[in-house]
Amino acid sequence: MFPSGGGGVDMQQLLQQAQKMQQDLAAAQQELAETPVEGSAGGGLVKATVTGSGELTALVIDPRAVDPEDTETLADLVVAAVRDANSAAQDLAREKLGPLAQGLGGGGGLPGLPF
Repeated sequence: MFPSGGGGVDMQQLLQQAQKMQQDLAAAQQELAETPVEGSAGGGLVKATVTGSGELTALVIDPRAVDPEDTETLADLVVAAVRDANSAAQDLAREKLGPLAQGLGGGGGLPGLPF
C-alpha cells in the first residue's frame, strides 16, 4: 500500500491522470484521422490529399501533366505528391500527438508512430 498523503504517491490520482491522457490521445488520433492534408508536386500539376493518419483520399492530376509518351514523369510526380502529403501528415501528427506522447512516455514516441 502506498500512503496517500505526506509526499507519497496517490495511486488513484495517477490512474485518473493516465486515463485522461489516454482519452486525450484517442481524441487527438480521431481528429488526426479526419483532418485532410495536401501535398503537391510539379508546381501543383499533381496534388495528393491524405488524412492526418496518412490514408490517401484524393489525387488530382492537371491534364498538362499527362504526356502519353512520358508516363514515367507522371508516375514520379504522383509519388512525389503523395510523399509530400504524407510528410505534411507526419508533421501534423507530431504537432497534435507529440505533447501527449511525451506525457505518456517521458520523451519517447508512441509505438507505431513515426516520431
